[in-house]
Amino acid sequence: MKERIIKILNNFGIDKSAVSDNANFMKDLGFDSLDTVDLMMQLEQEFNIAIPDDDYAKIVTVKSLVEYLEERQAIPA
Repeated sequence: MKERIIKILNNFGIDKSAVSDNANFMKDLGFDSLDTVDLMMQLEQEFNIAIPDDDYAKIVTVKSLVEYLEERQAIPA
């Protein structure tokens, strides 16, 4: 899963070496609010899930994103 996330982050010009579990999307990776929305849309498409706008605030680090996606994929459709 993390490799798929890294591939998406690469679309934003983020090098794989910059992606650690504790990397904060805004503070460490330079995302702004528009980047965050774009990222969520790409994640929704890649993982075939819906991410409610209210959940964006929960996803602040790479680790929190991985945990969120793992949890969402465990929920039966």
